[in-house]
Order: sequence, then C-alpha cells, then structure tokens
Amino acid sequence: GAIPAARRANGRVATIAVTSFHFKNPVFVGDLVSFYARVLKTGNTSITVEVEVYAERNRLQAEVVKVTEATLVYVATDSERRPRPLPPLDGAAG
Repeated sequence: GAIPAARRANGRVATIAVTSFHFKNPVFVGDLVSFYARVLKTGNTSITVEVEVYAERNRLQAEVVKVTEATLVYVATDSERRPRPLPPLDGAAG
C-alpha cells in the first residue's frame, strides 16, 4: 500500500493507521500472490489506500481467490519525519 501513497506524496510516507484488515482465505505454499492497491482519498497530508490481495492456486485450472483486503492511511513526511502537505496533482489549478 505504501507504493501508491509514496507516488501520490512524491516522496516519503509513514503508516499512521490500519483502518480495516480482513483475512478471507489462507495463502498456501505454492500460491502465486498478487497485490493491488489504489488511492481512495487524500487529505492535506494523508493518503488512504485500499489493498486487495489475490492468490492463484491450482495453476492448471487457474483458480483465483481473494485472500486479504485492507484499508491503510499514510501521511506524507519531510526529511525530519514531520507531516508535510501533499503536492498538488499535475494539471491542478492554483
């Protein structure tokens, strides 16, 4: 989840909250695991990210199951690890 947060912050971020975490299915040895993350919303310094995790098992039949989903909140930080405002989005007015 930190990758899209760091991209949006254009720099360093810190995890400040895990607002939800749901384990739906186990991950087994041999599963191919894929993580998908997207920014849900942003504040002045914060970025909320949704993460979904899927496992592909039985590769001959390509069975895919969701194993985990989570919502995490990150805050953009400066070089001294203090919160800093998010930069404007490219093309944003102002």
